[in-house]
Amino acid sequence: MRELTYVARHTVEWREAPDPKLRADQEAIVAPVAATTCDVDSAILAGHATRRQPHIGYSMDPPFALGHECVARVVETGDTVTTVAPGDLVVVPWSLNCGTCGHCRAGLTAHCTAVPHMAMYGAPIGGSWGGLFSDLVRVPWADAMLVPLPADLDPVAMASAGDNWSLSWRLVAPHLKDRPGARVLVVARGSIGLYVCDIARALGASEVLYVDPDPGHREIARGYGAATAETLEPVRHGFDIAVEATGRVGQLALAVKSLAPEGICESAGNHFRPGELPLLDMYLTGVTMRIARDNVRNHIPDALELARSGTVDPARVVSHVLDWEQLPDTLPEKHLKPVFVRADG
Repeated sequence: MRELTYVARHTVEWREAPDPKLRADQEAIVAPVAATTCDVDSAILAGHATRRQPHIGYSMDPPFALGHECVARVVETGDTVTTVAPGDLVVVPWSLNCGTCGHCRAGLTAHCTAVPHMAMYGAPIGGSWGGLFSDLVRVPWADAMLVPLPADLDPVAMASAGDNWSLSWRLVAPHLKDRPGARVLVVARGSIGLYVCDIARALGASEVLYVDPDPGHREIARGYGAATAETLEPVRHGFDIAVEATGRVGQLALAVKSLAPEGICESAGNHFRPGELPLLDMYLTGVTMRIARDNVRNHIPDALELARSGTVDPARVVSHVLDWEQLPDTLPEKHLKPVFVRADG
């Protein structure tokens, strides 16, 4: 089989790899049929992620298989797999999780203790698990990891359900349930922020402001009913919830400066660069902040149910639908949310 491999800055290529085989009865082999880029893939392709991170003991130096968002078709299952069968379309979560360790039972699927810390598809941290821009992929715990895609959902629209779409649901949905009609600030550069705009409006936010220098992104956000701005000037006590998805600490600082007393800030940016936050301002205002990779597996079913409701339209964020064979030439180009589709999928 082939796996799309990141080999150098802005350079990917197909490389041959052995076909994955079932190693245990609880495993599955899947074939991605609609795969897309996560916002962090842009940083990887630009070379930002290759800087070593000695404090956590990993680097992301090439070469490695890329991709961690896809809808796939099940090809083969082990004897004890009960929730999916060959031929099923499934959402594949970005992180590896067993479903039975203490962390997984507590919902901390991104911190599964059955695999090395940070184990994921599409990056060489926590082991080498391959990437979802590959012809075939091994799933170590099929029942725990794979989520059947409802028949009424489009695989292209939901190609991001294994990460960015379901992450975006988690960034705002629980907070809006606790704070109906909250004012939401979104500071973003890619698909996560746009999904958040869509979800926040659908779930009753009284106001959504989307901040992004890209005029095309702002147009999509306006289509979701959000007000938009090219840059952010802090709005004192302006918002109850702030979502930062830029990976820039300066933008995160502006977001928290705009929070109302006891406001909530969710940071979904991959902060490869250091920076400073206005800690005294945060202390005086009272800020609850979460900066984290998402335990996405638990949120996929709820996020899919929202997509089925008809109150959201994630397909608007899909910028291009491209053939699988175009991956090496097209992936390094700057696109918002390209989805690569297998002709035989």
